[in-house]
This record gives sequence, C-alpha cells and structure tokens, in this order.
Amino acid sequence: MANQNIPYKIYLSEDEMPDSWYNVRADMKIKPAPLLNPATCKPVTPEELEVVFCKELVKQELNNDDPWIPIPEEIRDFYKMYRPAPLVRAYCLEKKLQTPAKIYYKFEGNNTSGSHKLNSAIAQAYYAKKQGLKGVTTETGAGQWGTALSMACSFFDIDCKVYMVKVSYQQKPFRREVMRTYGASVTPSPSDTTEVGRKILAEFPGTNGSLGCAISEAVEAAVSTGGEYRYVLGSVLSQVLLHQSVIGLETMTAMDKYNIKPDVIIGCAGGGSNLGGLISPFMGRKLRGEADYQFIAVEPASCPSLTRGVYAYDFCDTGKVCPLAKMYTLGSGFMPSPNHAGGLRYHGMSSVLSELHHQGLMEARSVTQTEVFEAAEQFARIEGILPAPESAHAIRVAIDEAIKCKETGEEKTILFGLTGTGYFDMFAYEKFHNNEMSDYIPTDEELEKSFANLPDVK
Repeated sequence: MANQNIPYKIYLSEDEMPDSWYNVRADMKIKPAPLLNPATCKPVTPEELEVVFCKELVKQELNNDDPWIPIPEEIRDFYKMYRPAPLVRAYCLEKKLQTPAKIYYKFEGNNTSGSHKLNSAIAQAYYAKKQGLKGVTTETGAGQWGTALSMACSFFDIDCKVYMVKVSYQQKPFRREVMRTYGASVTPSPSDTTEVGRKILAEFPGTNGSLGCAISEAVEAAVSTGGEYRYVLGSVLSQVLLHQSVIGLETMTAMDKYNIKPDVIIGCAGGGSNLGGLISPFMGRKLRGEADYQFIAVEPASCPSLTRGVYAYDFCDTGKVCPLAKMYTLGSGFMPSPNHAGGLRYHGMSSVLSELHHQGLMEARSVTQTEVFEAAEQFARIEGILPAPESAHAIRVAIDEAIKCKETGEEKTILFGLTGTGYFDMFAYEKFHNNEMSDYIPTDEELEKSFANLPDVK
C-alpha cells in the first residue's frame, strides 16, 4: 500500500497482538553485565533475588538467552481491555511543520493509568498472585507506575503499598487519589515509616525525594514482612523491558503491514521501560543484521544519566540496599532537581539500554524542561492529545528531527513513543504558562562530587 494511503490511525486486531514477549538480550553479542551482590561483589544468585522479587520474575530477570517468553493467557486477556494500542500518523503535525518527514507515534495512553506502565504492572501482579503472596510494594515518581500497579493489584485482589516521590506526592494529589481508589496505600518518600527513610531524611533534611529513595523504602517494606510481600519495579530492570516489548512488537507489526520502515526511532528515557519496550524488536533486527535504524534516547538535562553520567557499577537505590547494576549513572546519592518530568528523575539507566548505548548502537540527547513543554503545548494544539511531560521529551526531539528534514529536504520516517497523557500534570503546565518554570542543569562539580561516592567494584 502506498504511503499516502496510510490511515491516521493503524489498529491491529486482537488476534494480531503478540503472544510472547521479546527478549533483546538474546540477540546481543555482548550481554549486559550481571547484577552484583554488594556485600560480595559477585553475581547475585536466583536465591538472593527471590528474597526481594517474585520467583518467576527472577527467572525473567536473569534470562539472557531465550528470545521469546510466552505471555500467560490471563495477562493476554487483560491486555485486550486496552490493547492493541494505535500507531498514529501525525499528518497534522507534518503539515504544520511543513516537513517532508513522515511522523508516526505509538500512543500508550488509552487506559485509566494513562500510560504504558500497565503492560508490566499486570504481569508482575499476576506472578505475585500466582506465588500466593499477600501483596507487593513499589515506588513511583510521577505516579504513572503506582497508578498502573494499583489497578493491576486490584484486578488480582492483592495488596499494594506505594512509596511516592515526595515532590510528586505534593504536586499530583489527583494521581495519588486514583491509586487510593484502586485500593493502594500511598506514602510520600522519604518517610519516617522505614529505617532507610529516616536515615535519608537525617542526611538530606527537607529533601524532595528521588526514585532512588523511594526504591529503598519499598524494598525495606517488602523484605520486612516475613515473605508475605515482594518488591516490584516499574522500570530499569530487564524483566520490565521484556514486558514492555509489546509496544515495539505491535508497532513493528503495524508498520510491516503497510510496508513502512522507520529511519529514526525516538523515546524518552528515565529508567528505560518505554524506550526499551519500543525499540527492542527493531534493535533485534539491527543486531541480527536484518535492518538499520537510528535510535535516540531523550532525557532531561536536569538528570542526564546517559549524556553526562559514567558507565559503572552503582547501587540501584539511594539507601544502598539493592544489588549493584552496571549502568550509566549519576551516582545513587544524586538528588535531582524537582523538575516536572517526575518519571525521568532516576539516577541511572537500564543495564540493557546502557550496554546498547555503550556499544554505540543507540545515541542519547538531553533537553531542558522549558523546551520540552514548548513541544508539549505545540503537539497538544496540533495533534489534539495532551502529552505527559515524560513523553514530551520524545516529542521535542521528533519535532527537531522533522525540522532538520525540512532544512535538508530528506523524507525520513520518524517514529516516537507517546507513553502517556498529561491530565494529572496540570500543575506543571500551569508553571509553564505562568513563566515560572526554570531550567536547572547540574554543574560538572556537582556530578563529580556524586561520582566520587560510586562503589569500588574490582
């Protein structure tokens, strides 16, 4: 079918949905470095991880070899409530920009959680229920993950305890109330309800919190229950990228159906879940030598792990209770500024994406939040969807790439991930419209101070 006949929205049928998740690690010649036990600096064993995570999820986390992991029927049935998600041709944006580029976006906001996070939340809640657990604990930044997990736990009738980054807890009360509507308990982090929370509060009085802080509290809360709870994570881990591969698999099927080949694939990057989910199947083709693409990870200039971090082993959390992961990191003690893209305020990056970036298979760019919100507003006015601040990072670079095509005359095909809607982010939009938004960028001195505290791993 000719490109000009491509509809605004490409919807797959339910029987075209993937029945297996794709594991990009299987096609990587150089695998991501293993997680390490911080006490011994040796690779963690399944038994050690099973104290914190669900048993089946540990198997997925450590599986570097199997390219396809079957999706259980119960999870596929839940996916059908809101999937397949549409692949949208941004005709209106193309026209407004007067670009020869063709722009597509995969829209993941068509569910109550408002984002892609539900793809992994339902999987992790399913395995917790199957293991016979009473409930799970987790952290959340902007609140999308906490919302998704509360929905998933409600569906399987298990308990959900959420530690929400304090600045987001204060800025996004309605997101908090959605979680409570689905039965979750929500605690601002750092809090005085955990030992690690009290320690962080003593060390950083008045802190707005970070994802690293909230992770520490959620892990402590899980392991102190005598085995009744496990900790689950919304990003960073390889198992999460695995579950999110449904995004890229659906996108690839839709594009193949219309003989569309993307030249540039763009995703916002915090911990790596949506970016990894979108690019994994395409990266698989690149790794197998079947096709070539330009991959761009977009992160906030205020928390620039890929663009200004170091590739080293570091703690996944501020409280230093989690395993060590080799990743691009700003240091587990790095406290990001309270910018409005709460889901992108993580100090590190997925070890899978870090290794791909280290090998030069993926590039990274950082953008300031005012230019991100300029792109968000422009997109909302032209394409009719109010994007989440996280998603708007990808929109910013997609627009920049389309403008480059206008200047060069290249007819590139640009694909980006629109990970969610921004209806709970109106506090941020208000700051932008009132010209009260600033662009904080950490100095080299601040980053060097944080790097100095990285663990010494031989």
